[in-house]
Amino acid sequence: MSYTDMQNKKIHQGRNIKRFREMLGIKQEALASELGDDWNQKKISLLEQKETVESDILAQVAKILKVPAEAIENFDEEQAVNIISNTFNDQSNGYNYYPTFNFNPLDKMVELYERMLEQQKEMIEKLEKLIENK
Repeated sequence: MSYTDMQNKKIHQGRNIKRFREMLGIKQEALASELGDDWNQKKISLLEQKETVESDILAQVAKILKVPAEAIENFDEEQAVNIISNTFNDQSNGYNYYPTFNFNPLDKMVELYERMLEQQKEMIEKLEKLIENK
């Protein structure tokens, strides 16, 4: 795929919202609740089907998911796979038995896990407040 093809390729922002939401273990209902009273699970489902998402909604969702809006706007799975596969480059047979990383993958996993735990803690606190208010 040439650079021009990649530029012309449409990024499916709704699908990206779904990907990030699922990676973080957040249910559609929880995201709807965070977005406000006029949101529900069905509306989130429809949002995730949209190729292009309004920038104000995209910004709100990004803030809730704690990811940069640019990540949702620009994430392309195919491109990510190409970047990852090109990172493991061994000229002999296509396999690199000693991959070199510019970052420690374990640190990244721990960082993601800690972020997920923090979000889970925040959700529990919000649920406890809701229960107390009833």
